[in-house]
Amino acid sequence: MKFFVFIALFSALFSFSAEWKLDFEKAKTEAAQSHKFVLLNFSGSDWCIPCIKLKKDIFESEDFTRFASEKLILVRADFPRLKKNQLDLWQISHNEALAEKYNQQGKFPLTLLLDSNGKILKEWEGYPSNLSVKTFIHDINTIFEAKSK
Repeated sequence: MKFFVFIALFSALFSFSAEWKLDFEKAKTEAAQSHKFVLLNFSGSDWCIPCIKLKKDIFESEDFTRFASEKLILVRADFPRLKKNQLDLWQISHNEALAEKYNQQGKFPLTLLLDSNGKILKEWEGYPSNLSVKTFIHDINTIFEAKSK
């Protein structure tokens, strides 16, 4: 019994999951209620090599997931091309509306840091060669601290 309790506590302490939401309006509401920012990522998850690399290197890193769970509400607007990965019609329409507002030039990946009203605070276009988990978190933290004052 003690072993299972230990495993449960260990898992809770060291597993941080960055949950990516699909509904932008709900994410903004949650961000307002929890005093967090929204990180909106436009991705082509099954065809865009920089998108796949950004997800793997940055968004799935332990440091980022820990940071995001404390400071961010994550939203992914995905535009897959393979038939097996197609989204339902509501999600396609929702993502297209987000692109119309925030990504009219169709850049992939495009990542935006937004306040809870949807105002753009910072933009990352593509996967910059100098981007690391540490610099990404630092950039967001700097804006978060400035807005908290």
